[in-house]
Amino acid sequence: MRMTPDTWIFWQYGVFTLNATIVFTWVLMAVLTLGAFLITRRLTTGHERTRWQNLLEIVVTSIMGQIKDVGLKNPHHYLGFLGTLFLFVAAAALSTMIPGFEPPTASLSTTVALALCVLVSVPLFGISSQGLLGYLKTYIQPTPLMLPFNLISEVSRTMALAVRLFGNMMSAAMIIAILLAITPFFFPIVMTLLGLLTGMVQAYIFTILAAVYIAAATRSSKAVKALPPTPVT
Repeated sequence: MRMTPDTWIFWQYGVFTLNATIVFTWVLMAVLTLGAFLITRRLTTGHERTRWQNLLEIVVTSIMGQIKDVGLKNPHHYLGFLGTLFLFVAAAALSTMIPGFEPPTASLSTTVALALCVLVSVPLFGISSQGLLGYLKTYIQPTPLMLPFNLISEVSRTMALAVRLFGNMMSAAMIIAILLAITPFFFPIVMTLLGLLTGMVQAYIFTILAAVYIAAATRSSKAVKALPPTPVT
């Protein structure tokens, strides 16, 4: 039983290794790309729409609604990044239903890569919203003494994103594999459905946290000062 798809090696030559994590990641991206092409090639604004277009509109509308609820005023600007994050993690969770397919999110290298994407996107969105100087000023608010703590916060929350997603996805896969080995078929099916639900929840949490970090980075210093003080309980 493999702890992670990193240990499943397909090809190796010297320092170059092609493992299951890389293969399944590219397979998943290819499926998502092909699916997006097939669904969007015949979009219509009329009353008669395909079921796939209806599903697409439901997914896009739901994601945009969540982005707006987080506090980002222009959801279209962030839909491409946050929507892709959610669909990738959700598709990885759904892939656990396919025999022989191991979700790439069960590898720490994949979750670290996703967290690094968030780490890079947060300052990019912040700079595009506030400008370079305006964004850099947020690191020394409310006092320049907060600069090292704000930098540590950037790194620590990125590590937390990666470890949280990796731990939840890998643990679900491990529980299912153990139950398949020691119990009849019915109970593992129930646990597979539970693991699927857990994966979808993790996709939602990962995306919402990324949106919250971006919202904090794009919020201007004037808006921060205008916020009412947090009551002490």
